[in-house]
Formats: sequence, C-alpha cells, structure tokens
Amino acid sequence: MSEPHWMHPPGPELRKFVLPEIIFGVGALHLAGQYGHSLGGSKALVVSDPGVLAAGWVQQVLASVEGAGLEPTLFTQVTPNPRIDEAIAGAIVYAEQGCDVIIAVGGGSPIDCAKCIGLLAASQGGIRDFVGIDNVRAPMPPTICIPTTAGTSADVSQFAVIKDTEINRKLLIISKALVPDVSLIDPATLTTMDAFLTACTGMDALVHAVEAYVSLGHSPLTDIHALQAIRLISSNLQKSLAEPNNLDYRNNMMLGSLEAGLAFSNASLGAVHAMAHSLGGLLDLPHGQCNAMLLDGVVNFNYGHAEQRYRDAAAAMGIELGGSSSSEIRERLVVEIRRLRDTAGIRDTLSRCGVHRTEVHELAEIALSDPCVVTNPRRPCERDIEVIYEESL
Repeated sequence: MSEPHWMHPPGPELRKFVLPEIIFGVGALHLAGQYGHSLGGSKALVVSDPGVLAAGWVQQVLASVEGAGLEPTLFTQVTPNPRIDEAIAGAIVYAEQGCDVIIAVGGGSPIDCAKCIGLLAASQGGIRDFVGIDNVRAPMPPTICIPTTAGTSADVSQFAVIKDTEINRKLLIISKALVPDVSLIDPATLTTMDAFLTACTGMDALVHAVEAYVSLGHSPLTDIHALQAIRLISSNLQKSLAEPNNLDYRNNMMLGSLEAGLAFSNASLGAVHAMAHSLGGLLDLPHGQCNAMLLDGVVNFNYGHAEQRYRDAAAAMGIELGGSSSSEIRERLVVEIRRLRDTAGIRDTLSRCGVHRTEVHELAEIALSDPCVVTNPRRPCERDIEVIYEESL
C-alpha cells in the first residue's frame, strides 16, 4: 500500500525559524526589570563583564531590576572567550542565591556564559554533555539578553560558544533551548565601544550574514535577513567608526547585527567560523578579528560552489556587477571585503597575531571537526583548511 501523498509533499523542504521576543530601540534596556517580573522572576542573576560594568550599562539594568521589585545578584567573572569554569562559578552563585531568572548584559562573552550558566542550572550534566547539535534536554531558566555590541547576536541565536581550557578548544552548543526568552536591543549601548571593538564586532556580523546566505542550510526565511544585514553593515560600519556617537549609524549597525543573527541562527554558518573557533580556542584571539582575517580566503575557496549567492552578496555590498565575468566579480568581492576590513583598522595578519606555521596542522584538524563546516557550501578537506590558514599568515 502506497503512503498518502501528504507524507511526501512537493516543493521546498520544511524549514524552522526560531527567535526570542525582541524589543528594539533606544531605552530598551530599561525594560529589564519589567520583563524579569513578567517572566515570574523574583531573584535575578545579572551576568556581565568588567568592561560593560565600567561603561555604566550594568548599573542602569540593576536599577531597572530593583525598580521592578526583583532582587539582583551581580556576576561579572567573565573573560573574553568565556570558559567552562566561569560558567560553573556562575551556576554556583545562581543556586546559592536562589535565583530564578538570568539577565545577560554585554557582548557575546557574557551572553554565551549566561546561556551556559542556564544550562547548568537546569540540568544535572556538565557543559561537555551539551556540545554539538540538539543535545540539550531541559530548557534554561527564563533568560533576558541585553546586547552591548553589534556583532555576535548571541542574544537571538541558538548558539553558545564556551572554551574548554583543559584541551584549549572552543566548544559549540547548538539548540533551540539556547534561544533566550527576550532580547532587549538598545543601540545607545554601542556608543561606549572603542574603535577596535566596533570594527571586530562589525566584521563578525558581516561574516554572520555572508556565511548564512551561502550556507547549505539557508532558506527564503533566512535569505531576506542575511542580505539586509550585508547592506546595513557594509554601508554603516565605516560611518559608525568615524562618528561613534551618531545614533543613526549605531542604530543601523545594531539592526544589521540583529538581521545577521536571525539569519545565521536559523541557517547556520560555514568554514570562516569553524576556523575562527579553532583560532580562538587554541590561541585565545578575539573572535571578530579572526573572522575578519579569514573571510576573504574562505570566499575565494567557496566561490565556484555558490557563485550566484556570492554575486547577490556583492550586489548587497554595492559592488557594480554589470556584465562582468565570474572571475572579475569574485576579485571585486574579495577586494571589497579586504577594503572594509582595512578601513575598519583590522590590518594584522595571523602571523602578526602570534600564529605560527607549525600550528596550522592542529588548527585545521580542530576546524574540520567544528559543526559549522557541515553547512559550508564547499566541503573542505584538511589540506584545504591548512592552505587558507597559510595564505592568511
């Protein structure tokens, strides 16, 4: 007996798209207490880092939390490239203080650490038990994220990255259980970022958008966000560096980061991120800087396997295509990526950042095992990854 036709419907395959409740605009962070209360919280663990604390944003969030009648506990023991031991320490504070809601304030480091604290608070296992795709069985406690950079989009994503210092690797956890309940996105928080952080996070967001658009996991639901992110970031990054207090430019960068996050969270990423995770784990380099140094090399490697998609990305960046040949468009796209990176002030090579040729083999081995490689449009072998690293030295 044949199966009913509805079991094998014609047309595109099914896709899912998940996102948190999002409040976007200047002043959004002041809603932290209101949302903490509406989620049933009475004691909030506020996760941040020393830099965001010094910028003054944490104090404003604490005032909002207290104003709504919640009792806050502050945890700021988070470093760039957050570590498993930091998440464990945060989970201990969460339990000891009887917290029932998590509020993360900062860039990708505090938000990823907060997500891992939430996983530990909700489950009996350790962080390593959750690594990979869909290995989280219990939902996190109610979680509110307040991003203060326009880059990582951890506040809307299904991803968390945490460093295992025992093996010097970044571990990637992917699960819809990691999507926060609420993201309060306030562009005003970007005005305290320095130029280098603005550049690194901006390039990180651009890589999110480009990789999501060419990803094997892309769909019409993600494409529209990826292309809009490319347009916004490529046209506003340099402006926001030149006028850091201009809220129009900062708003556009924050919106571009959000659009990129919605795209990559649901389409996944590619070889740039796999290689950047490897670098960040082994050598503790800034994530956005790693992405910026690797994007042009990966585009060169992938181009022939996703030519039309890279043409679309080039057009979104304002590159004139006309009747140009495939090789000409490829070259223009790579040149424009390098121009954006250089004008943003990211001019170092991997070797200047301390990467040695003797480390390339190990870096490639680690990158090839990263889940992001699975959706790269061209499946690389170990030697392919080594060559991209070597060309970026």
